[in-house]
Amino acid sequence: MKFYKVALAALAAMSLTTACNKTGNSGAPTTSDSLQVALANQDSLLVILNDITEGMTQIKQMENILSSGGMGAETPDQRRQIREDMMQIQQALEQRRQRLEELEKQLASSNQNNVSLQRAIKNLKTQIAQQESTIKTLEAQLADANIQIEGLNQTVTTLGEEKDSLTNAVNAETSARAEAERRATELADQMNTCYFALGTGKELKEHNLMSSGFLRKTKVLPQNFDQGYFTKGDKRTLRTINLGSKKAKVMTNQPTDSYEIVEGANGVKILKITNPNRFWNQSNFLVVKTD
Repeated sequence: MKFYKVALAALAAMSLTTACNKTGNSGAPTTSDSLQVALANQDSLLVILNDITEGMTQIKQMENILSSGGMGAETPDQRRQIREDMMQIQQALEQRRQRLEELEKQLASSNQNNVSLQRAIKNLKTQIAQQESTIKTLEAQLADANIQIEGLNQTVTTLGEEKDSLTNAVNAETSARAEAERRATELADQMNTCYFALGTGKELKEHNLMSSGFLRKTKVLPQNFDQGYFTKGDKRTLRTINLGSKKAKVMTNQPTDSYEIVEGANGVKILKITNPNRFWNQSNFLVVKTD
């Protein structure tokens, strides 16, 4: 940049010198016209120089974003803004090149052999070319970054789908296990369900739990007995039954060594199951006559 400023100063000085040495055939001085041309050229170069400096700063910022790997953290809107900024810089570079070409033509037509100015224009054109090359490189990097981001997004999507599939499989397995456990519990409850009925001989006969007649052996639990008369129990927890009477006799075929009948308060009989497995081995039904 220092070189450009020196060249511009040289341009101004040379233009002034040339202007002072020129006079028209009519005797009118041309210093003012030459000075205006020199100042205009200087202003044009200064504007272009400032624009190029600004463009270099913008490009450097983009280089930092891409080189630091920050594109992965940018939002789609931010990446779109970077692409738009690149396009604007490209358009600005094209406009600066055209202005330099116009200035170069003006210099050639002015018959002023200003070496410093020509060198400054050449270097500015070189800078523009370098910036254009850098922009193309950045565009390629941005495209690669977009491809990588798209690939990562696809990977994330795939992983999400795999996670959902795995979650569904786990949920299905959990549901199946819960259903199996529920069914196992239900079956265990059914296998351990027992029934007992207490009543006088008359009550038991009325509900067809016991039948007898003249010269006939008493039959317990004949066909079509009334199951609704029974109380439901659980073999795993049922250990005592309050018979509610001072008299009691087990009418079903439970082994006598698997239970005992004892007296409770006020002489009321209580049946105690001492060996549940043997007690319920023959039948899940217990009938006790209480008179």
